[in-house]
Amino acid sequence: MHAPADARQPRVALYWMAISHPCQAVHKMLELKGVEHDLVDVFPLSQRIHLRLAGFRSGTVPALKLDGRRISGSRAISRALEERWGDPALFPTDPELRARVEQAERWGEERLQPVPRRLFRYGVARDAELREWAVRDVGLPFPALSAQAIRPALAWYLRTVEADGRRADTAAVRADLAELPAHLGRVDQLLSDGTLALAPPNAATLQIMASVRLLCRFADLAELVGSHACAQPAHELFPDFGGAIPPFLDRSWLSAPPSESAA
Repeated sequence: MHAPADARQPRVALYWMAISHPCQAVHKMLELKGVEHDLVDVFPLSQRIHLRLAGFRSGTVPALKLDGRRISGSRAISRALEERWGDPALFPTDPELRARVEQAERWGEERLQPVPRRLFRYGVARDAELREWAVRDVGLPFPALSAQAIRPALAWYLRTVEADGRRADTAAVRADLAELPAHLGRVDQLLSDGTLALAPPNAATLQIMASVRLLCRFADLAELVGSHACAQPAHELFPDFGGAIPPFLDRSWLSAPPSESAA
């Protein structure tokens, strides 16, 4: 936990889950800008209740309390932080480059970010061993009992439609895996053409690289993701993002041809 060192500074609290890639992205933004802040842990599957009780309209993380405001979502938070603390900048001053960064950030949130979240929800809901691993990983007591107790909440989240119009069912997961090589290729291209800056990283870099880093954690996907140029900077930006997520995917799905809809 980070505690404000100066009472004159605004009180900043980040409601987060360490396993959440957009939360990791916002946490890195705060660190890069040198903003003292409190971390408020939200247990997975409890976020709708926890955040409503904390006064947020949305029931999702990341969520930020800043200057009396309550801000939800990584893109909204990146702009609030940029308005409050301009240096180091999360967005370039050149209008053309800023437009490219904002477009990449939006793609990262709406198209790439749902993929690892959907894969994880799908696996945890269907694989008992992975479910027990997950409750141990987040520190819930009595893993076997907790793994059973969370099943109703998991069922609700499986039905949740993401920004890309998909929910965590078999058809969506298979489509995600088919499109993943094209997604990673796009990230490599955004790095190559300078849209995703690294020194310092911009908002799109953090948005996208947090998703790539979570994808790196999937044992089923380690070889695929590791073969792309974006894997190394993702590890460098988020070195402490947990260990490998045990395999659970049908291996035959991993060799499916990429879909043209990933563009």
